Amino acid sequence: MNHTEKRQYLIKRLLAEQPRYRDIEMPDDTTGQKQLLRGLFNVRMPEEIGKDFLQVQDEYLAEAMNEKGVTALSELEPVEDGIYIWQGDITTLRCDAIVNAANSGMTGCYVPCHGCIDNCIHTYAGIQLRNACAELMQKQGHEEPTGRAKITPGFNLPCKYVLHTVGPIITGKLTEKDEELLASCYRSCLELAEENDVKSIAFCCISTGEFHFPNRRAAEIAVQTVREYRKENNSKIEVIFNVWKDIDDEIYRELLG
Repeated sequence: MNHTEKRQYLIKRLLAEQPRYRDIEMPDDTTGQKQLLRGLFNVRMPEEIGKDFLQVQDEYLAEAMNEKGVTALSELEPVEDGIYIWQGDITTLRCDAIVNAANSGMTGCYVPCHGCIDNCIHTYAGIQLRNACAELMQKQGHEEPTGRAKITPGFNLPCKYVLHTVGPIITGKLTEKDEELLASCYRSCLELAEENDVKSIAFCCISTGEFHFPNRRAAEIAVQTVREYRKENNSKIEVIFNVWKDIDDEIYRELLG
């Protein structure tokens, strides 16, 4: 199968899984097909599927990733010892681990084609990631507390691992507790990374998107926590601050000189 045939195969298989979707017609255009496939990935509940599907999915996602282009840590220049800033799509970054800003359910975003990082990471990792997260949560037996972290393989992403952390949700005035919880997200990820022999980790801007943490204060906490952790633990872990928006790029470059 070529790339288009693989995409259409995946769409047909996912539509056939759910009777309520079986009347959805295949779009004629490539963009429409890609959106439909992503939406079907997003709404699919954690459930095993045949090896034939996974083989086609993995091949399709590898081709899609090659089309997007991958950036390796070795291509980046540090802004200070062991610390980098990189603006771009975190799903295309090749390092040991990337951090996902997850919700307390920890199984990804179920809103079709939503723009959050949780949705993007689960889309390009493939359905194996949601299944792995669901297994972790079933064993845990309760929602993930804010400020903690879990680790899974990266599956079809260029990274080896994904670290999932739940940041604080800001609904009113920012509190000291909110700041402590955000700092805990960074510490928890760093500790869990080193426990798993992770040598490099890329942090997204945790809690600043859908969770409404003020961008500048979030960046200040991120930089301070990472610097303190590396110094206090004599850690050699390399840290990439991944930003998407121009405003975050400006803030981090100001903070890191």
